Amino acid sequence: MHSLWTGVLPRQVFADAPPSGFDVEPDPTYTAHLAELIEQHAHEVAAVIVEPVVQNAGGYLRVLRELCDAHGILLVFDEIATGFGRTGTLFAADYANVAPDVMCVGKALTGGYLSLAATICTPKVAHGIGRGDFPVLAHGPTFMGNPLAAAVAGASLDLLAQGAWEGQVKRIETGLRSGLAHARTLSGVSDVRVLGAIGVVQLDHKVDRVAATRAAAQHGVWIRPFRDLVYTMPPYVVDDADLGRITTAMLAAAAAG
Repeated sequence: MHSLWTGVLPRQVFADAPPSGFDVEPDPTYTAHLAELIEQHAHEVAAVIVEPVVQNAGGYLRVLRELCDAHGILLVFDEIATGFGRTGTLFAADYANVAPDVMCVGKALTGGYLSLAATICTPKVAHGIGRGDFPVLAHGPTFMGNPLAAAVAGASLDLLAQGAWEGQVKRIETGLRSGLAHARTLSGVSDVRVLGAIGVVQLDHKVDRVAATRAAAQHGVWIRPFRDLVYTMPPYVVDDADLGRITTAMLAAAAAG
């Protein structure tokens, strides 16, 4: 989608995808790639943005933290999809024990009931944003932080604080591992991954979205295939019967797609 804005927005610098595998020791070759890329563009890059763990193996978060500190670059974690327990820890960054300079959260912030997002930053970043007679960052939607959405977020966070999500996510993870295991035997499937309450079946080709969606819908489940992925992120309150229905639908979608 970034190609649509070529010549309109500032060009972003993309690193190659990290080697596959969760919680692996950083590969020296890939670490060198990150170091070279950041050093080459340090004079023009304001921040490195990454979705932790799900799109970047945990070990490389520590590498990025060290590189950003060395070059005076901000490290931003996009925890909109991964935050508030989705991966099995409260925040995905906890796996690597790394603190970003800026963290973006949303989605589970309100339990999905209303749209609300928040950008959390260190005191140093906050001071930079707020200094001056006219603050550096003085823009926001006119309805930001509306009382209803804030109240829903408060209720959602109260529920999370009770700690039940930990057992719920572990139960979902077990169900996804069991329910998606058969996908490994399907033709065209290259990988099956489960982490917390996230389940992914990766194909060795681009998903036929129409066929995959239709196959899942026949089981009463709506999914949204993406590129070569058939994935699910069920709500923490899903029961075992519905979780089984979801995994069955994913198998059907993978076979059809």
